[in-house]
Amino acid sequence: MIIGVPKEIKTHENRVSLQPAGVLQLKRHGHEVLVEKGAGLGSGFTDEMYVERGASIVEDVNEIWLRSAMIMKVKEPIAVEYPRMRAGQIIFTYFHFAASRELTQAVIDSGCIAIAYETVEKADGSLPLLIPMSEVAGRMAAQEGAKYLEKATGGRGVLLGGIPGVPPGNVMVLGGGIVGVNAAKIAAGMGAYTTILDISLQKLRYLDDVMPKNVRTILSSEGAIRNLLPHTDLVIGAVLIPGAKAPSLISRDMLKLMKPGTVLVDVAIDQGGCFETSRPTTHDDPIYIIDDVVHYCVANMPGAVPYTSTLGLTNATLPYAVQIANKGWKDGLHDDAELKKGLNIANGKIVYKDVAEAFDMEYSPVSEVL
Repeated sequence: MIIGVPKEIKTHENRVSLQPAGVLQLKRHGHEVLVEKGAGLGSGFTDEMYVERGASIVEDVNEIWLRSAMIMKVKEPIAVEYPRMRAGQIIFTYFHFAASRELTQAVIDSGCIAIAYETVEKADGSLPLLIPMSEVAGRMAAQEGAKYLEKATGGRGVLLGGIPGVPPGNVMVLGGGIVGVNAAKIAAGMGAYTTILDISLQKLRYLDDVMPKNVRTILSSEGAIRNLLPHTDLVIGAVLIPGAKAPSLISRDMLKLMKPGTVLVDVAIDQGGCFETSRPTTHDDPIYIIDDVVHYCVANMPGAVPYTSTLGLTNATLPYAVQIANKGWKDGLHDDAELKKGLNIANGKIVYKDVAEAFDMEYSPVSEVL
């Protein structure tokens, strides 16, 4: 199979979908890899590194899309890439369909095979291709929140860790999953009083046992959130429903409960965001202010630390990519229940129920395309 690796073109997206070592592994299985010129530079990988591992460097991105049976990306295709998708072509990337009707319709119209990293799911419910980027985004959320709490960036002027004689800041983490746990680790490590809210008592019991003493757990509810907001300096939105739109947990009227300069970091923005006032931002223009509350809603947070992110992501995606390339998408998905859950759209049909429900569109069982 010919596998294409185009350069990511979303604003400040410096990750790449395949590191040079991954090329070597695909080559050993008899596959050909086309890498767009300069695709790995943002992550610290030169064209020469790819060539040494057996890749072919291609200058024209259209040639990569035209020749490749499978395209590996990091972020979802954007408008300029829609015409490059074609019927029967496998596209293996993060899609987050439930956040964009336009993208969903474009993929349907193309007839391509859309396998989404974020919905590949193990038997225990874990999401192996989302975990590494969730770890990065969670840790970054506390880091970015601390930065935007500085007065010069619009925040309250609070040092999260405090100093002797001055109490630390208060951080609220909505969601006790991978993102939330990693955000809480970093916030607590900075010295902040940190509160994790989740709807699972079992999860909260576990977190109460393993987290440091400056982390407390509270069962999530609208009332609990409203009670905490007036005393919170940083809110990190870390909720996820795999493949579906994120629930809105903080409404516009709740902003009035917060102190001026409070910071909201919405890590769920890829799935539509968990604050009513959230809208996607970029690394170039990461924040905006509504009702004196700072909103940080960058949709590709891990792109800011591409070396770490690329290694973490490709470590996880490569075994699945090899399986698809070796067996083809139908047999590869048929033989692997985890990978089968990654199929969202195929041959113009939505085969992932949450995506269809997000836009009230027609749903087809995956058996119809497999």
